[in-house]
Amino acid sequence: MTARALDFIDDVLDSLKEKGLYRRLRVLEGEQLPTARFDGRTVVNLSSNNYLGLATHPRLREAAIKATLDLGVGSASVRTIAGTMSIHEELERRLAEFKRTESSLVFQSGFAANLGVLGSVLEADDVVISDELNHASIIDGIRLTKADRRIYAHRDVGDLKRALEECKEYKKKLVVTDGVFSMDGDIAPLPEIADLADHYGAIMMVDDAHASGVFGQNGRGTIDHFGLHGRVDIQVGTLSKAIGAMGGYVAGSERLRDLMIHRARPLLFSTSHPPSVAASVIAALDVLVAEPERIQRLWDNTSYFKSGLRRLGFDTGRSETPITPVIVGKGALAMKLSDRLFEEGVFAQGIGYPTVPEDKSRVRTIVTAGHTKDELDKALDAFEKVGRELAIV
Repeated sequence: MTARALDFIDDVLDSLKEKGLYRRLRVLEGEQLPTARFDGRTVVNLSSNNYLGLATHPRLREAAIKATLDLGVGSASVRTIAGTMSIHEELERRLAEFKRTESSLVFQSGFAANLGVLGSVLEADDVVISDELNHASIIDGIRLTKADRRIYAHRDVGDLKRALEECKEYKKKLVVTDGVFSMDGDIAPLPEIADLADHYGAIMMVDDAHASGVFGQNGRGTIDHFGLHGRVDIQVGTLSKAIGAMGGYVAGSERLRDLMIHRARPLLFSTSHPPSVAASVIAALDVLVAEPERIQRLWDNTSYFKSGLRRLGFDTGRSETPITPVIVGKGALAMKLSDRLFEEGVFAQGIGYPTVPEDKSRVRTIVTAGHTKDELDKALDAFEKVGRELAIV
């Protein structure tokens, strides 16, 4: 009976295969480096979120080892029972200081952070207004609330104003946007959004997952980049991209932190971070302050690689960041491009529907501070060869 009940899975997988969208997991053999070994092949790695190379930084390694030796491998409890360790509170003090907010609270992932804060703040009589291209964790977080919702056209301040005007009678309104959008690499118009939020008395929330460590002084994010400290009520981010470790956080007021401690279900029902992870993140914050040249190298490499792709004739969309999509159209073509690049020694993951619209399927590339010009040139040579072979350029 059970086997027959799951027969629908075969139909789904067969459909993916017919459309050229079926993928298997690439397996990393060794460290997450600019040139790494996946599936037995050494390739230039353009698919990692390790923007600054902190995932393998000596200071983070040493901090993780010491914390494990001193405090063990896990907390063995949720935060609200016996799982709040002194190192967790130290991390949250340091994060709040870094983000220039009153307080912060750490979650098990950036996804969990969005679910936790949206579920804590929004109630049945509220409304949330969201950019149409916000991250899946924001979309799912909204779905799990009972609040009304409005979607505004991507980065369209006029459409956001229309939505706010329609919702002005709601007592509580929340506007949420990514700071940097993960598929297109473009940036939200945060100053204009902040002005509208102020005018309509709305809570403003920004997910800075792909901006932390990349934008602002020492990588403080888009709020710092635009000089909006004190005007953004809720800042969300991850600790697993430029920070190089694992988890997510919400930064804001002390009373927001208190509310989430009592209401945020991912916090209430998940074991807290291992001490090694908390120690690694603290070390990462130290590195961001001590080694700002990493961020400069990231931007130098971004400019070099992005200009190379455009010179070759590839469509990189509206990217303004180290996230640079190579948009090719149909999903099957994006997957073929990805597979051929891998054969030529470059790992750049193909992305298709439903992550992006079917006619906007792409290979998404992310350069890091650790890439050398030789590695980027090798990648560009591969893109040129395969792009011509597949009649993309």
